[in-house]
Amino acid sequence: MGLWSFVGRSEELDRLFAAATDGGRGLILSGSAGIGKSRLLREVVGRLPTETYAVWFASGSVSAAGLPFAGLAQVLPADQPPGLSPSALLRWAVESLRQRAAGRPIVLAIDDAHLLDPSSAAVTNLIARSGQATVLGTLLSGEPVPLPIRALWADDLVVHDELAPLDVVDSTGLLMELLGGPLDPASAERLWRLSEGNPLLLRELVIAAQSGQELTQAYGVWRWTGRLELAPSLTDLIDTRIGQLSPPVRGVVELVAFGQPIGLRLLLRTSRHADVEAAEERGLIRVDVADRRQDVHMAHPLYGEVVRRRCPVTRAQRLQAQLASLVDGVGARRREDLLRVAVWRLESNTADDPAMLLSAAGRAFAGYDVPLADRLAARAFDAGGGFDAAELWATILMFRDEPERALATIEAVRDEVTTDERRSRWLMVLGLVAYWGLGNESTLEDLAAGARELTDPAERVRVDSFEAIMRLHRLECDAALRLAHAVLDRPAASHAAHGLAQCTIAHLQAAQGDLTGSGRAIARVEADAPHWRTELPYLQLALELARGTRLVLAGDLAGIEAIVAEEFADLADAGDFRLGSGYLSVIRAQAARLRGRLDDALRHSLQACATLATGRVYAGLAHAERAHAAALRGEAAQAAAAMADSDRAQTPGMAILYPWREQARCWVAVAEGDVAGAVGMLRELAARLRTDGFAGHEVMVLHDLVRLDRADLAVDRLTELAKVVEGPLPPLVLRQAQGAADGPYGALLRAASGFAGLGLHLFAAESAAMAVRRQRLARSPVTGQTNVLLGRSLGQCVDVRTPALLAGQPNLTDREHQVAKLAAAGVASREIAQRLFLSPRTVENHLQRAYGKLGVTGRAELAEAVRALPDEPGPPGQAGPHRPGGRTVAR
Repeated sequence: MGLWSFVGRSEELDRLFAAATDGGRGLILSGSAGIGKSRLLREVVGRLPTETYAVWFASGSVSAAGLPFAGLAQVLPADQPPGLSPSALLRWAVESLRQRAAGRPIVLAIDDAHLLDPSSAAVTNLIARSGQATVLGTLLSGEPVPLPIRALWADDLVVHDELAPLDVVDSTGLLMELLGGPLDPASAERLWRLSEGNPLLLRELVIAAQSGQELTQAYGVWRWTGRLELAPSLTDLIDTRIGQLSPPVRGVVELVAFGQPIGLRLLLRTSRHADVEAAEERGLIRVDVADRRQDVHMAHPLYGEVVRRRCPVTRAQRLQAQLASLVDGVGARRREDLLRVAVWRLESNTADDPAMLLSAAGRAFAGYDVPLADRLAARAFDAGGGFDAAELWATILMFRDEPERALATIEAVRDEVTTDERRSRWLMVLGLVAYWGLGNESTLEDLAAGARELTDPAERVRVDSFEAIMRLHRLECDAALRLAHAVLDRPAASHAAHGLAQCTIAHLQAAQGDLTGSGRAIARVEADAPHWRTELPYLQLALELARGTRLVLAGDLAGIEAIVAEEFADLADAGDFRLGSGYLSVIRAQAARLRGRLDDALRHSLQACATLATGRVYAGLAHAERAHAAALRGEAAQAAAAMADSDRAQTPGMAILYPWREQARCWVAVAEGDVAGAVGMLRELAARLRTDGFAGHEVMVLHDLVRLDRADLAVDRLTELAKVVEGPLPPLVLRQAQGAADGPYGALLRAASGFAGLGLHLFAAESAAMAVRRQRLARSPVTGQTNVLLGRSLGQCVDVRTPALLAGQPNLTDREHQVAKLAAAGVASREIAQRLFLSPRTVENHLQRAYGKLGVTGRAELAEAVRALPDEPGPPGQAGPHRPGGRTVAR
C-alpha cells in the first residue's frame, strides 16, 4: 500500500493556503506523530504557483541537528563564502534566499521545525522578520522547540496551533481511499475510535486487518469483523511509545487496560500512588475528571490492545477477577457496573451466577450490543439459567442471523413452559424466530391458537400485541388494527404490549396519509421507551419502521436526519445490531434519493444490502432501494440485477413493504427503456394501494406517473387525495400534475419552488425541467427565471438521469454546447473563435441556434440556461447524467 491521496483537512488546508498567500502572518501546526502534519504541509506547498511565489520546502532531522545550516541545505547555495563571522553567515543566507526569489514573495515551509539546527532556526526567524517571507511549518507536540522558532509566534510573526486528529467524516474518507471503496459506518466508526483519528495508525490498522483477512466485502461495501490482528510494524510502533516499564508500573497499566474506565480511588486501592503517577507522567494513562468522578483510561486505545495481548493468559484472568472483586467489594454504584463485572467474571472464568449473567445479558441487549449479549446469555444458559436464559439467548441468536440455533435453544426448554407467563413469552420468541427468521408461514396461526389457550388476561394481551404486528407485516391490516386497538383497551397490557400496538397503528396511519395521528402514536411509544426497552428492546425496530415510513411519505428530510443521528443509530452500528443499522441505512438511501443525491443513495443502499446480507427481514427492501437508485441513474443492468436480488430476498412475512418494492420495479422498467410498461405497472400499483387504503403511498405512485409525463392519468385522483392526505407533498404533487396536464406552466414553477424548499431537489428539478420545456415551446420571456430554478435544483443533484430531465434538455450539438458554455463564462465571441479555430460569424451562428434551442434571448440569460445542461453534451436528444458543477473533493 503506497502513499494515499490527500483526503479531508479542508479547513486546515485553507488556513495554510491563506497564510501563504495573504502576505500576513505564517502558520505553524503542532501535532502528534502520524497525525498528518507533514502531508498537509506538502499538499499546500504543491498547490502554490511557483511563477507567483518562491516556494521552498525544508525539514529538520535528528541526524543533522548539530550541523550548521543542515536544515536549510535544500534551499541555500551549496558553497558558503569562507571567512565570514556567524552573524555575517546569517545575513548571507537571508540575502541568498532573497536573490533566488527574484522579487517574488517567499514561502518557506519547514517540516519538523523542532529539529532544526541553530543556524537554520536563526535564518528562519530573520527572514520571517524581513517582511518578505511567510513561514509555514510543523512541530511534534511535546518536543523542545529552538528559541528562534518559538519566538516566531511569541512575536506574532506566525500563528501557532495544534492540529487536531481527523474527525469521523475525514477518517471515513481516508478509509475509503485506502480500501478503494465504501466501508460500512459501524466499521468506520470503530476504526476511527481505535486510531483516535491518527492517519498513520489508521493506515496500519487497515494493513493489519487486510493481512489477517478481517476485512470482508459484500455488494462493494467493506466490513470489518472487529477482530484485530496487530501487524508487527504496528506493535513495534506502540511498543516504542510505551517503552520499558518496571513491574509495578506495568501492573498499573495492565489494570487500567483491562478495567478502563476505572475510578482513580479504586485503582489506588491496589497500586501505589507513585506507580500510578509514573504511568500518567509517561503518557500511558490519563485521568478524566467529570463532576466529582475521576476515571482512569489508557492514553490511547491501541495501548490497551497491545498491553492486553502481551499479558499472559493466567495473569489476564487474575487481573479481571481482581477487578470484579474490587467493584463487588465497594458495591456496584454505577449503572454500568453490573455489566462490567459480568464481563470480567466471564473473561476470568469465574462466572458461575446465572442470575447475574442473565441480568447483564439483558442490559447488553437493551444497549443493542448484540455480540456481548450473546456471550453473556450463552454462559447464563450453560450455567443453568433455564427457561429465562434460553428465552433471551434465542432472541439474541435471532438478531445474530442464526435462527436455526435460536429455534433449537427455545425448543430445548419446551418442558419448562408450565405457566401462562412462560407460555406467552415462549410463544413470542417462537413466533419471532420461526416466522421472521425461518419464514414459516404457519407460525402466525399457531401463535393465535396458543394465545387462545391462555387464561391470564395480561399474558393473552402480550401475545395479541405480537400477533398484531405480525399480521401487519403479512398485510392483514384489518385484523392487525383490530388486535392493536383491543390491546390498547386492556388495562392489564404491559408497556411493551402497548408499544407494539401503537407501532402497528402508527405504521398503518402513515401509509393511509394520517401523518398527525401517526406522529402522535410514535411520540407515545418514544416517551414510554424507558419502560419497554428492558423488556422488549427489539420493539425499536417496529418503531423505526413506522417512523421511517411516515417521514419518507411526508418528504420530511430533516426528520430523517434527526432519527439517523439519534443514540439508537450509534448503538445499533457499534453493537452489530444489523436489523437496526441496516434499516437506518435504507432510510438514509431513501432520503438521499429524494434529495437527488443518487451517489449517496446508492452508497447507503449498498451498505444496507451488505449489513442485511445474512438475514431475511429487510433485505428485500434494501435491494429494492438499491434498484431504485440505480434506475434513476440510468444504470439499467445494475437496477435489474438489484431487483432480482430483492425478489429472491423478499419473504411473505414482510409483505407490508410492497409499495416501496413495486415502485422501484416500475423505475427499473423505465431505466430499461420500457416507459409504457412502467406506466401500466404504476397504474396497477396505484389501484392496489387504493384498494388497501394506503393513500399516502398512492400519492407517491401517482406522482411517478406525473414525472413520466402522464399527469392526465393522475390529476383527478390527486385532486381527491390532496383533500385527505396530510403533509406538504400532496398539494405540491397536485400542482405539478395540473401544470403538466396542459395547465399553466406557472403551476410547474410553483411546484418546483415548493419541492426545493423541502430539499426535494430531484422533484424540483423535474418540475422545473417540465416548465422549461413548455416555455421554450411558447417562447416565453421568463424562461431565464425558470433556468435559474432548474440550474439551482440540478446543482444539488448528482448522477440523475430521468425522463423528465432528459426530455427537458435541448438538442444542442457538441459544437453548440461548447460555444454556449464559453459564452456563458463571459468569453467574447472573437476569443471563442480563436480557441475553437472558427470564424466569428460561425460562432455567432452557433450562439443564435443555441439561444433558440435554450429559449433565451441573449448572453444575459445564457449562464443559468447552460448551468441546467449536463456536464458533457451527448448525441441529439440524449443527455448524460447530471453532476454538480463547481465542486471539488480534497483528496
